[in-house]
Amino acid sequence: MRKSLLLTQVAVLCLLAASVSSCGRGAGSSGDAGPAYTNDHGLMTVPAASPLRQRLVVAPLGAGAADGGLELPATIEADPARVVNVLTPVTGKVVELKVGLGDRVQKGQVLAVLASGDFDQAVADLEKAEDAFELAKKTLERAKGVREAGGSAEKDLEAAHSAYTQARSELDRARARRSALSGASHGRELTLTAPQAGVVTSLAVSRGGQVSDATATLMTIANIEQVFVTALVAENDVSKVAVGQDATVSLNAFPDHPIKARITRLNAQLEADTRREKVRIRLDNPGEKLLPNMYATVRLSGGAAKGVWAPQSALLMNNDQISVLVEVRPWTFERRAVQLGDETRDAAQVVNGLSGAERIVVRGGVLLND
Repeated sequence: MRKSLLLTQVAVLCLLAASVSSCGRGAGSSGDAGPAYTNDHGLMTVPAASPLRQRLVVAPLGAGAADGGLELPATIEADPARVVNVLTPVTGKVVELKVGLGDRVQKGQVLAVLASGDFDQAVADLEKAEDAFELAKKTLERAKGVREAGGSAEKDLEAAHSAYTQARSELDRARARRSALSGASHGRELTLTAPQAGVVTSLAVSRGGQVSDATATLMTIANIEQVFVTALVAENDVSKVAVGQDATVSLNAFPDHPIKARITRLNAQLEADTRREKVRIRLDNPGEKLLPNMYATVRLSGGAAKGVWAPQSALLMNNDQISVLVEVRPWTFERRAVQLGDETRDAAQVVNGLSGAERIVVRGGVLLND
């Protein structure tokens, strides 16, 4: 990533320098005005008449001036507690499909209608159980009346009471079975309804299709009125993050509208493949403009960082080595290899190669990068 960034800088600045000198040469020519710069055993001098003086920016290094916070790659995710997989409790044929992929639905809205032998049997069993219970109830009432009038034996009343108890138990079983087959009935067909409001984010059935696996997800409904920003923290930075810590979320889709937030929760373990900890920030999502899988950057505050910091624009790639151009006297520079530590989007910590008292080329150095 570092090499790609620096190579991009080279390509852009080479185009800017076309009118000044040939990119990559040890000393450029500016026509009658003389060379753009000279290179004497590694000391690069820019003459007073050189147009490079208008393009190079020299500034002192910053010591401890950069924010010691973290800048983390992140993505938008739907809250798992607001994502529902819709299943059917029975197998059957989809006779009606009321929604499509990407549709917004309300809680209780009809999603699909299924014709199912199992559901039909459950409805029939419930009807029979209700009828049998009513009959047993009337029989028991009659038996009590006859017994009170002295016209029947005690055993007849006991038999009627037993039949009533059994009918009531069977009715309870049939009702429980019907209740377990979630969804409203539409005649002998099963109607699936939305368990929550949201957006249909996946759809695995079609009208006329056969559902042969009652454990398979027919569709997924995600409510994104609130979402998570999920960032990844490297193992050596885990101690720098905490729940409640201030954060700034920048979205690639809306770069001019950073969002102030706080860390909501931390994973209790590192991801096995990346050795990073997931950090989540909950955000309200009015208008549902924040969509799952959008890219984002999370900036965590951390106070001033120690050490010497150089702007990213000052870093040059030379023979697979990162270097900067140090001013040894006015408009004379030498290349200095450096070792970097922490980095942000705008600056990098120099842990070896600079003392902090130097002035360096912070812009346009690629024009001297031979």
